[in-house]
Amino acid sequence: MKALKYILFLLLIVIIGLAVYIAVQPSAFNFSRSKLIKAPTPIIFNKINDFKNWPSFSPWIEQEPTATLSYGDKTSGVDGSYSWRGEILGEGTMKTIAVDPNKSISQQIQFIKPFESISDISWDFETSDQGTKVTWAMKGKQDFMTKMYTAFAGSIEENTAPDFDRGLFKLDSIINTDMRKYNVENKGVTQHGGGYYIYNTASCKISGLEAKMKQMLPKIGMYAVNNKVNMAGAPFTYYHKWDEENNSVMFSCCIPTNEKIVSTDSDVLTGQLKPFKALKTTLNGDYKNLKEAWESAFKTIETEGELTLEENGPMLETYLTDPSLTPNPADWVTDIYIAVK
Repeated sequence: MKALKYILFLLLIVIIGLAVYIAVQPSAFNFSRSKLIKAPTPIIFNKINDFKNWPSFSPWIEQEPTATLSYGDKTSGVDGSYSWRGEILGEGTMKTIAVDPNKSISQQIQFIKPFESISDISWDFETSDQGTKVTWAMKGKQDFMTKMYTAFAGSIEENTAPDFDRGLFKLDSIINTDMRKYNVENKGVTQHGGGYYIYNTASCKISGLEAKMKQMLPKIGMYAVNNKVNMAGAPFTYYHKWDEENNSVMFSCCIPTNEKIVSTDSDVLTGQLKPFKALKTTLNGDYKNLKEAWESAFKTIETEGELTLEENGPMLETYLTDPSLTPNPADWVTDIYIAVK
């Protein structure tokens, strides 16, 4: 009987000690994980801002793909929400509280099962020349039951941070895969309307073409804006000579105009394209795929018995999308026109 009293007394001491140990654990938690993603900030922001995109990068839905997801009337921006229910994931909801476009997103996550708790989620986006630093953070308070759980199972950061790392890794992979998507379409023979245009022109090595164009296109565009030139369409590049054997190219960066423009700048000239018959090929995607688009166009001409290249005829590359307004390269559209007869 005496031994039983000692055992009960020791057990009571252990329980009290354990309760004290649990009680003195931190009442709050706060942690974050970051990753540099080589992509424009708006693409990443838009992906995260809409809960309908979350299944593609969520590390938890990856663990239980059969979980039931329900979306609110809004899924993006302030008051956007979704909820989940599953055997592994339990039950909960998430709601967007505040949004600063391309800078930050604040959300609230509420767990209902297996235990109830509410925490704050935040996303911060920091733009740099290398890409976008994405920081995913979580903070909240711990009641006694949560403290008891973490005392034995490890802290919330120890249990959750690896999922944040996994989610950021998946986000990076998915966004860069989406950005690389492209397709080339041969649209057949069409009639190019021609017209007046202003341009600047240069010769350089093929390997230096991209860098040279990045200097020239903004200059001719700025001239048009500063001189209030009425632009008659999308900017284009006119290729006059392409010599792969000697690694040289001669080209002009052009802005189409409604009428003949008398330039006040010696570096800006005026030209006119006569209407011409052309094979039209469209690239939907990054400019990195233009070489493939041109090769596809020339191959079409070679295999089409009725088509022949027009000697010294125009070869144009027309940029229908402004990358500054459309950050995702997968959404860029470029038309190629090759004069044929």
